[in-house]
Amino acid sequence: MSHNQTHIDPILLAKEVKFKMSTSSGNGGQNVNRVATKATLIFPINESKLFEEGQKEKLHEKLKNRINKEGFVIIVSQASRSAETNKKEALKKLVNLIQKSFEPKKIRKKLKVPRSVKEKRLESKRRVAEKKEFRKKIL
Repeated sequence: MSHNQTHIDPILLAKEVKFKMSTSSGNGGQNVNRVATKATLIFPINESKLFEEGQKEKLHEKLKNRINKEGFVIIVSQASRSAETNKKEALKKLVNLIQKSFEPKKIRKKLKVPRSVKEKRLESKRRVAEKKEFRKKIL
């Protein structure tokens, strides 16, 4: 996979992640207390065979706030009452995170401020100055 390529195959990625299932919080009645539907996805970047070393470094750099001390990306999904749906949702979140990490940063183009905008600003400053001038006490 090259640096410019942003498509990540979820099927291959799914083979490298681990899921921890637990009981979900929130509504769902008795189902919440009995069934483990909350999916916690654990992705070890360093152990991944999908990415080259340079790509792993880029992932570490871009996802540094999402990586724990052990070097794992952890994503939690508990929106659905279905464990399978939550697993798919967590995997989708990971794919999006990785794709965004490989997108090149957009370069900001400086724009020249139009003359009309400068003149409008100066005119409004003049008006404010005049208003304040009229407030002064006359001696």
